[in-house]
Amino acid sequence: MPEVRGFFPPLTATGRAALIPPPPWHYSGDLLTVEYRTDPARVRELLPAPLEPAEEDPGAVALIWADWQSCGESREELLDPVRSQYKECFAAVRCGYRGRTYSRCVHIWVDKDFALARGIHQGYPKKLGSIHLTRPHPYGPAPRLGAGAVLGATLAAGDRRLAQAVVTLRGPSSSNGFVNAHAMAHHRRLPAIDGRGLALDELIASGAASFEGGQPWAGDAELELFEAPSEELAALRVEEPIGAYYRQIGVCWNGGTQLERRTAGS
Repeated sequence: MPEVRGFFPPLTATGRAALIPPPPWHYSGDLLTVEYRTDPARVRELLPAPLEPAEEDPGAVALIWADWQSCGESREELLDPVRSQYKECFAAVRCGYRGRTYSRCVHIWVDKDFALARGIHQGYPKKLGSIHLTRPHPYGPAPRLGAGAVLGATLAAGDRRLAQAVVTLRGPSSSNGFVNAHAMAHHRRLPAIDGRGLALDELIASGAASFEGGQPWAGDAELELFEAPSEELAALRVEEPIGAYYRQIGVCWNGGTQLERRTAGS
């Protein structure tokens, strides 16, 4: 029998056609984060057992736009930019599990298939969307990174706009916010092919294997969320602004740990 190779389908004799390489995965990117408070009940209904709402500030939400370059260990994608560059927008909340606070991505959109496939492996609920954000630049009409810079961001999916934000930076910050500052607690689930329950059902924790970042900038945000027929981001309506942040970062992701696992049919 011939062997087929690849970390993720399609699997071939060489493995060259696989949609994504094996971890570690490396990322360089610009993050624009808007934090706010919503009704804690709307966060609670997005937390499957055994996760619970965070003890402090259970209604806090971070909506994060990111402009990424990413690659596997060989770095070859960086010289073929269509395979490395993508954008995403995701909503993160916080939750509790056995006395520890975790972050959790509850909605996320990306604009490339390889980013979506990585999310399936990591437990992110990724969907395809259209994501754009202002890129600061030291020359020309783009905003210079500094106090007074004004940055915009938009999210759309299925031909509908879901969110838009305008962020005005005030000055340097000691952090990039608190909602997305913990290890992630995600579920990896796959329905059984015979329709009887789940073939894969595990709760995992993961985070950055390494991290470096530039100076965070804090600011104020105007954020709007919009209803759409097949999306539920707007249910996390803005009730109280917290703040906004911009930061350039570099991270490496190299797997996670299993917190709980259920066997098929249990």
